[in-house]
Amino acid sequence: MSSTLEAIEADALELTTEERERLVGRLVASVDMDPEVEEAWAAEVERRQALIDDGSAVWVSGPEVLARPRARLS
Repeated sequence: MSSTLEAIEADALELTTEERERLVGRLVASVDMDPEVEEAWAAEVERRQALIDDGSAVWVSGPEVLARPRARLS
């Protein structure tokens, strides 16, 4: 690891949680993504939003989401 990267990392670790979250978001957004993957995700977001908007989405609580695979593994 270069000394510059080590210095940036050390500085970043001194940021607040909120600042680190913002930094991570900006860094991830700066990485070139595959346009086909980005397009597929955008379409999926629109599809899910349409289900929410028209009321046909089935809401499941967080604990239930976690319990379902655990039950299958038991």
